[in-house]
Amino acid sequence: MRRMFPPIEPHASGQLALGDGFLLSWEACGNPAGRTALVLHGGPGSGRSERARRWFDPDRFRVILFDQRGAGRSAGPEDLAANTTPHLIADIEALRRHLDVENWLVLGGSWGATLALAYAQQHPERVTGLVLHAVATTTRREIDWITRGVGRLFPREWERFAAGVPAAEREGCLAAAYNRRLLHPDPAVHHQAARDWCDWEAAILDIGPGSAAQNRFDEPAFRLRFARLVTHYWRHAAWLEEDALLQGMPKLAGIPGQLVHGRLDLGSPLATAWQLHRAWPGSRLTVVEPAGHDSRDPGMAEAICAAVAALAG
Repeated sequence: MRRMFPPIEPHASGQLALGDGFLLSWEACGNPAGRTALVLHGGPGSGRSERARRWFDPDRFRVILFDQRGAGRSAGPEDLAANTTPHLIADIEALRRHLDVENWLVLGGSWGATLALAYAQQHPERVTGLVLHAVATTTRREIDWITRGVGRLFPREWERFAAGVPAAEREGCLAAAYNRRLLHPDPAVHHQAARDWCDWEAAILDIGPGSAAQNRFDEPAFRLRFARLVTHYWRHAAWLEEDALLQGMPKLAGIPGQLVHGRLDLGSPLATAWQLHRAWPGSRLTVVEPAGHDSRDPGMAEAICAAVAALAG
């Protein structure tokens, strides 16, 4: 497996006005004259990471990273009405035009994989290849699994998680129930809901010895912003018809694809990546045996780097 490249700093950065009071924060690193690649972060709400810069050969790629609406260093109103998947797809196109990019290789992980697929299916002429890791398509079936079904493997943690919302709301959509608590005007209520939500995410994503600690959840402001965005998107199933991305895979015919997935990914089971792979002729699926959902799990970074390299030629 190919190792990550050394740390690198951006050679350009800026903010792009999107309308609705939003400012998108972006950066570019690597070779300004190289092949352009776009990185879509997970969450929703995680924000861009310095680690993702290191998946690309800096001599061959011009790598663009940005923080999606409401995440990281991107600024905007707290009202989430103008924060939807169609808005994010439009933002990507606005950034592409702003940076004068004709087309690009797109990489996305977890929620970023959903967004990458949705963008590519809407704008296939702008995508030269896709690298997806910790693959998810944000269907209601997947959301029910990650908020309820996987609780069979974590019964104690799931009971704590379910107890974070009123008893009358525990049989319905837990993402929606938590979203209501997270938007409650009382800080005691919404901060506790953020803590409970993020404790659950950390429990199911940290698969055991060697897993990366979810240190980002230690910061209260990040917890709240992250949990509000995740539950907002999940309660609406990302504004996508059920299985729309799977059914739309013929739109990607001729676009090369690399999928990287951890065998022990409990948040997004391997079946999703397998189904997409089967529906995407010419795609390659790499299963990383000891890894879970996190790109910092053993073997994941190396496999992602190898997937990028496979499309770089």
